[in-house]
Amino acid sequence: MSETRVYKIIFQQQGEVFEIFARQVGQGGLFGFIEVEELLFGERSRLVVDPSEERLAREFEGVRRLHIPMHSVVRIDEVEREGKARIAESRSEGKVTAFPMPIPPPAGGSPKG
Repeated sequence: MSETRVYKIIFQQQGEVFEIFARQVGQGGLFGFIEVEELLFGERSRLVVDPSEERLAREFEGVRRLHIPMHSVVRIDEVEREGKARIAESRSEGKVTAFPMPIPPPAGGSPKG
């Protein structure tokens, strides 16, 4: 029996908190980014349409792989099943913004010359 994993990824972007679901999450090839693949949206037939989830589905339509800056990620959970993707306003009132910190290169890099 093949086990299919589902991850819930919560991250911040431009004053909003995004909550999305995906089948694959990893460090990826870009340093300082989390790589997210196989995004999941509620494609099941349903009577109630969530505008937040529809907006996310439109925004990420055609995206094969998503790279999220590591400092934007709030939380990544492995969950039993997919939930509703959504967008929420950040609880901070926009008065305080995190200052971007440089990420030091890995030790043992090539010398500058």
